[in-house]
Amino acid sequence: MIAEFFPLSPPMTTSSATQHYQQVLSIRTRGKSIERFTRQVQEVVADSGIQTGLCSVFLRHTSASLIIQENADPDVLRDLENFFADLVPESRDYIHSTEGPDDMPAHIRTALTHTSEQIPIVQGRLALGTWQGLYLWEHRSRGSNREVVVHLSGY
Repeated sequence: MIAEFFPLSPPMTTSSATQHYQQVLSIRTRGKSIERFTRQVQEVVADSGIQTGLCSVFLRHTSASLIIQENADPDVLRDLENFFADLVPESRDYIHSTEGPDDMPAHIRTALTHTSEQIPIVQGRLALGTWQGLYLWEHRSRGSNREVVVHLSGY
C-alpha cells in the first residue's frame, strides 16, 4: 500500500508565535436531544483570527456529551439515541438515584461517549468532513443550560 500526503495548508514556520483564544458557549438543550452547534464553534474560530491550529471543545458536565456525527440524515442521530436507550435503560435499578431515574443512565452514556473533541483548524475553518457536524448530546429528560469551553491554539 502506498500512502500519499496531501497538505491541507502551507507548512507552518517556527518564527510565528502560537496564539491562544478561548470562549465559553452556553447551549440550551430541550431535554433528551442531540443539538448541532457546529456554526457557533466556527464563529469562535473566525473571531480568533487563527488560520492553522487546533480547536479543543470541552463540555463542563457529566450527564451530557459531545459527538462528531452525520449532519445530513437525521435518522442517524435517531438511531444513535435508540441504540443508547436500549444499551443503557432507565428502567434498571441503579444505586445512584437521588437526582431521578434518568441521571445515572445519563452518566453512563457520557462515560461511553466524550466530553471533549479536538478538531484541526485549516485556513481559518474547522476541518470537519463534508458530512460531519459537532453535536451536544443531552442525556437528561429535562432541558438545561450547558457550558462548552472552546479553546483554540495556532497561528
